Amino acid sequence: MVHLPQLITDLGLTLAAAAVTTLVFKKIKQPLVLGYILAGILIGPHFSFIPTVADEKSIAIWAEIGVIFLLFSLGLEFSFKKLTKVGGAASITATVEAVSMFGFGYLAGALMGWSAMDSIFLGGILSVSSTTIIIRAFEELGVKHKKFAGLVFGVLIVEDLIAILLLVLLTTLSVSRQFAGDEMLISVLKLGFFLTLWFLGGIFLVPTFLNRTRKLMNDETMLIVSLALCLLMVILAVQAGFSPALGAFIMGSILAETSQAERIEHLTKSVKDLFAAIFFVSVGMLINPAVLVEYAGPVFIITGVTIAGKLISTSAGALLSGQPLKTSVQAGMSLAQIGEFSFIIATLGLTLKVTSEFLYPIAVAVSAITTFTTPYLIKVSDPFYNFIERTVPKKWITNINSYSNSTQSITTSSDWKVLLKSYLFNFFIHSVIIIALIFLSERFLHPFVAGFIDEPNANYVTLAITFLLMAPFLWAIAIRRIQKKAYSHLWLNNKYSRGPLVALEGLRVALAVFFVGFLLNIFFDTILAIGFAALIIALAILVFSRKLQSFYNRLEKRFFNNLNEREIENPKAGIVPWDAHLSELTVSSGSGIIGKTLAEIAVREQYGVNIALIERGKHMITTPARDERIYPYDKLLVIGTDEQMARIKAVVEVAEPYNGDEQEIKNAMQLHKINLSSKSPVCGHSIRDSGIRENTQGLVVGIERNGERILNPDSTLVFEPGDTVWIVGNSKRVTRMLKP
Repeated sequence: MVHLPQLITDLGLTLAAAAVTTLVFKKIKQPLVLGYILAGILIGPHFSFIPTVADEKSIAIWAEIGVIFLLFSLGLEFSFKKLTKVGGAASITATVEAVSMFGFGYLAGALMGWSAMDSIFLGGILSVSSTTIIIRAFEELGVKHKKFAGLVFGVLIVEDLIAILLLVLLTTLSVSRQFAGDEMLISVLKLGFFLTLWFLGGIFLVPTFLNRTRKLMNDETMLIVSLALCLLMVILAVQAGFSPALGAFIMGSILAETSQAERIEHLTKSVKDLFAAIFFVSVGMLINPAVLVEYAGPVFIITGVTIAGKLISTSAGALLSGQPLKTSVQAGMSLAQIGEFSFIIATLGLTLKVTSEFLYPIAVAVSAITTFTTPYLIKVSDPFYNFIERTVPKKWITNINSYSNSTQSITTSSDWKVLLKSYLFNFFIHSVIIIALIFLSERFLHPFVAGFIDEPNANYVTLAITFLLMAPFLWAIAIRRIQKKAYSHLWLNNKYSRGPLVALEGLRVALAVFFVGFLLNIFFDTILAIGFAALIIALAILVFSRKLQSFYNRLEKRFFNNLNEREIENPKAGIVPWDAHLSELTVSSGSGIIGKTLAEIAVREQYGVNIALIERGKHMITTPARDERIYPYDKLLVIGTDEQMARIKAVVEVAEPYNGDEQEIKNAMQLHKINLSSKSPVCGHSIRDSGIRENTQGLVVGIERNGERILNPDSTLVFEPGDTVWIVGNSKRVTRMLKP
């Protein structure tokens, strides 16, 4: 008898249960995530009416793979470049919301008598909203073009990074089991170091690799390569002491900057969907319905804290960042839920065995409830704002609007601010690269060289190779000109600025000397290392400055070409609206603008919007000219305000006329044979003037006259008594119009 491994049996049962619940939840138009969780409950150990999964450990491994691919796909949608474009409003809003919700969660847990660790993890669970649920709700409600939607998407991008930071901090806290500030600081610095290093290295290497192998990459090869890169970064993250999920997220964000991002996202979607389904089913398997009944009170309390807390904290953060009251309230009601990252944080607590068993099902139950409430909260955000406007004293509303206007008008930066920001960025980036090179030299290069060359020659060889690798970045720290315009303005126009500028330049050289001395100290005495460092830096500045500059410029050009590759090859991705009011509209077949030029439509004069791009199939028309015509199903990238968007959308995306069931309409369209008499209302009229097309939705395809057949007659032909007319049209209308 053939033996079937239990893993395959359990996997089959898992996918079968997921398939059934998916169909049911698709039918009732509810999020599939909830269906997967229900499937997990049904086949879990706490529900015995149907076959249950026997080997839960194997399913847990599949679920961990699911987390990896789920985070990989979130990384593909994230990208660090998007983070730099988010702006201060979203960053402030997300930070205020995350910190406030962490505090609310911890306070709620403490008031309910939970342990400190349960309360901390509850705060982490409530700190992050659900990207999937919000995007789905926005698409269904048609509010993606609204101003508050842009703010919400920015907040979600920042929250993804906050969630990654939470995973690292909570892991550190769980391992140490104490609130050690120094350990937390080291973890944050370590995370920042590795994030920067992986991002810089990934952007420099991965797009170049994909471009060089593009001709060899069919869909199968691209899928294998993408998953391989994901898992390799997972291995690196684990070796560095981080979670596998972090590595997957980082590689996804790196690939998101490449021109192949959309293709990779499309190819890996099926893999992600498969393993994500297994993950969410495993989430349900860990839920004990009896625990939910026992903790029904805390579930509803935490649900209330989530909705009210996120509304208050998000709205407060948005107001603090200078957003209008209406936008702030709408954003707050949109973000009032928890989702994917909350599950992962809850799973982390269980895996590390630092949280109570009841916390996990409570978190899932709160997520399920807030998933259902999110669309309704978004719908009532406008009426709720109107209620606030009527209730709150007018003086408060005036002060809030005044603060918003004054905050948004602050756009200037001083020369010192610009210069110091650039210098700090220069120090940080190149310091990370140099420290990484020194670490790799000591950890890997020196043992390798020592295997072929005896000491002390191995030290000299290692030192020479490492210094050559560090030289361009040392030059960038010590010599490279940064923000020349701001620097010159400060030097020439303010004599009091010259002293600080000279000190800043001295600091740059001292930092370069420190790094060289640090490298030399690994192999030589400290005093000797410092002396050699100063000498080497001086020689490099005097002798090799131009060559180092040329080499560094080539490195920098390669990096920025890779970083901007996606925008260069995909113009649509590179268009960023000046005021963030951007929407993509699809021209419906019933729109009145079809066939007209942009000059005839006068979108700027009549609606106040600008069309930045027209996507027609695979053809992209950027900044279209006035004589460009509009065709059905063109996708227009439009820039404008909320009100302008609403007006142009009503013209572009016209609802198709509905006259009953489609099949009935098709059945009503038949070929009719009509004999005209002198009393027929169309006799003596041309086909064009008879109104047949307009009144019968019909088309004259032929006429028999005096034994001759006229196929596809011209519209100027005049009907005569005795004509036999063949018409394709609506039966009832044709009969009603043409028969006397």
